[in-house]
Amino acid sequence: MKLRVGILGATGMVGQRFIAQLYNHPWFEITSLMASERSAGKAYKEVAKWYIEGEIPEEVSEMIVEEINPQKAEKGELDLVFSAIPASIALEVEASFAKHVPVYSNTRTYRMEKDVPLVVGDVNPDHLQLVEVQREKRGWRGGIVTNPNCSTIGLVVPLKPIYDNWGIEFVHVATMQALSGAGYSGVPSMAILDNLIPFISGEEEKVESEPLKILGSLEGDEVKNASFSIMASCNRVMILDGHTEAVFLKTEEEFELDEVVKALKSYSSEPQKLELPTAPVPPIVVREEEDRPQPRRDRNAGRGMAVSVGRLRKNEGKLLKFICLSHNTIRGAAGASVLNAELAYKKGLLKV
Repeated sequence: MKLRVGILGATGMVGQRFIAQLYNHPWFEITSLMASERSAGKAYKEVAKWYIEGEIPEEVSEMIVEEINPQKAEKGELDLVFSAIPASIALEVEASFAKHVPVYSNTRTYRMEKDVPLVVGDVNPDHLQLVEVQREKRGWRGGIVTNPNCSTIGLVVPLKPIYDNWGIEFVHVATMQALSGAGYSGVPSMAILDNLIPFISGEEEKVESEPLKILGSLEGDEVKNASFSIMASCNRVMILDGHTEAVFLKTEEEFELDEVVKALKSYSSEPQKLELPTAPVPPIVVREEEDRPQPRRDRNAGRGMAVSVGRLRKNEGKLLKFICLSHNTIRGAAGASVLNAELAYKKGLLKV
């Protein structure tokens, strides 16, 4: 029997990605679509402007959108919730659902709370255990598990095998982020056509802080952050989907470039071992062409869940340079939350 799933913020771009990821899922079934009161009471196809490729799944298109309200969770009509709501309302709304059912959130509000897991399924799966601490501390039956910022995810996946094998002293990263990361109406066409915008509000702070929690170690009932430093410069570019990042880092230990390539190519983690439905195999695709990865050609690697890495170069002084690319609304958003929920399901952490 499949778990009954609700999607908060179902009409937005990430909400639509949740629908695409969860439709016909082997373990989860969409039973509730929730959005603002403007959309409530109408068929999904009437209120959702479908932004992503393909058509709205027929069964979903006829579902009646409900106003966001935790009553369905409180009454036991939902087993699990995925959240794509704005951060401005998430503090209260996600907590109201988490009292009753597990919430897997793509929203930033709870990411850096000490008792809330900030998880990339194939980087720090052990951090999911924090949800038990959270339940005890807050008295919640469900709990909140978050995934990080879309750029953070594309960065930490290739950093993980490097950090594990050679340590990291510092990371400098320049992101070139797709328009879909700002939402359909996020960047006016006249602002981005023939242009690049070298500022995304709040983005650099997330990229500089979130990886340290993700790559940190779980010690007792909290995470001890990784100790290296990160400097980020985030830019909006005229690309539809796919965040590209130019990464420059210094390792603690000396390395050979071919060893790094081998470590990236062979990297695997718990989601791959458990053969989770959403897990990419492999999680890291190494491109050896001199002009790859490219958003248009590589963002859908691993059904949009793999991170592509290329232009690996070594400089003197334990310095490594590379380009990484990930699909920001799949790997960087909805797909990441679904992968986390699949992992929790297999680990027996979805208490219903």
